[in-house]
Amino acid sequence: MAKDKIVLAYSGGLDTSVILAWLKETYDAEIIAFTADIGQQDELDGLEEKALKTGASKVYIDDLREEFARDFIFPMFQSGALYEGQYLLGTSIARPLIAKRMVEIARAEGATAIAHGATGKGNDQVRFELTAAALAPEIGVIAPWRLESFREQFPGRAEMIAYAEKHGIPVQATASKPYSTDRNLLHISFESGMLEDPWFDASAESCKEMYVLSVSPEDAPDAPEYLELEFEAGNCVGLNGQAMTPLQVMETLNELGGKHGIGRVDMVENRFVGMKSRGVYETPGGTILFQAHRQMESLTMDRDVMHLRDSLISKYSTLVYNGFWFAPERLALQALVTESQKNVTGTVRVKLYKGNVIAAGVKSPVSLYNPDIATMEADPTQAYNQADAAGFISLNALRLKVASGVEQNKRK
Repeated sequence: MAKDKIVLAYSGGLDTSVILAWLKETYDAEIIAFTADIGQQDELDGLEEKALKTGASKVYIDDLREEFARDFIFPMFQSGALYEGQYLLGTSIARPLIAKRMVEIARAEGATAIAHGATGKGNDQVRFELTAAALAPEIGVIAPWRLESFREQFPGRAEMIAYAEKHGIPVQATASKPYSTDRNLLHISFESGMLEDPWFDASAESCKEMYVLSVSPEDAPDAPEYLELEFEAGNCVGLNGQAMTPLQVMETLNELGGKHGIGRVDMVENRFVGMKSRGVYETPGGTILFQAHRQMESLTMDRDVMHLRDSLISKYSTLVYNGFWFAPERLALQALVTESQKNVTGTVRVKLYKGNVIAAGVKSPVSLYNPDIATMEADPTQAYNQADAAGFISLNALRLKVASGVEQNKRK
C-alpha cells in the first residue's frame, strides 16, 4: 500500500530539517520538500542535497521571483499598503505565494496534507493556512509546533540538535545568531533574541553586522544619487530610461537603496494572534518604490479617487498582514485599486541620500496639474474665478453656523 504524501515548506534550517525527519517518522509518510525561491539568494545553496539526505523523497525548488514581484508585490504597492504606518509587509506578502505553490504541488503529487514550521505564536501559521483553506480546502494541514507531543519532545534548540545528530540530519550545530531572520526579494526581517527588548538599540554600532541589504545611513555615500522611475498604470516599468521587468525593478532598487542606507524600520507591531512583537526590517527597494509611486499618484490621480483609495489602506494592509490575500474582500479591494491606477503613468525623479528618498521632480502625459490654473498670477485660461470661492465657503460654513447657534442657545 502506497504511503501518504506530505508536502513540507522547507528552508533547510534546523527547525524544518528536524520537522522533515519527524514527519516521516511519526506519520510513516513520504515527505516532499518544497522551497520557494523568492529572493533568498545564497540561502538556497545546497538545499536539495540537504533535503534528500534528511529523508525527503522528492524536492521542489521553484523560482517564483518574477511571479512574486509581478503578481504580489506590485499589486500591493499600487494599493499604498503600509501596516500600522511603518511596515511594508515584506514577510506577509510572501506567504500566500508560498502556500499557493504548496497546494499546487500537493494536488499534482496526490498529497493528503501540507506542513509548515511556523510556530503557534506567530502570524505565518495563519497566512499559510488561510491560503490553503481558500485554494484547496480538501488538503489537510500539519503544524508540528502546535502539537503538544512535538513541543514536549523539542522544548528547546538543544533537543533539536541532539535529534538531528541522532538521525544524521546535516545541520550545523553551531551557536545561532541572537535573532532570527527571514529574507526575500522585498525585504529581510529580524526578530527574537536580543530584539525582544524594545529598549535595545538595533541601530547601534554593535549591531552593524546584523544588517544584510543596506549600509547604515551614516556610512552611506556623501554624494546623492539621482534616479528616474517610469510608471505605467501604477506599475514601475523602467529605471533611468531602461525598460525592466518587475523582478529587475526590485533587484535594481534593492541595490541602489541598500547603497544609500534606505529602508530600515524598527517597530513594535500588533500580531494577528493578539500579542505585540518587535521587528527590524530592511526594505531598501520597496521604500524607494513606495515613495516614488506616491509622487506619481500626486500628479495623476483624481483627488476623490485618491482619498477613497487612501481610506482603504488600513483595511487592505491588515488583510495582507493577517493572511487574507485570497479572501473575496481583498480581491474586491484590488479591483478598486486597479481601476484607481489606470492613469498613474509618467516619470518620477528622486534623490537618494543617506537613508532618504527625496522628491526631485515628476512629469506625466496625463498630469492633472495645470500650472495656469494653479498659478498665483493671473489665470490666462480663466478656468477658476476666485469670486466663486465666496459662495463655496458660505455653503460649507452653513452647518457650522447652525451648530454654533445651537451651542450658544444651550448656554443661555
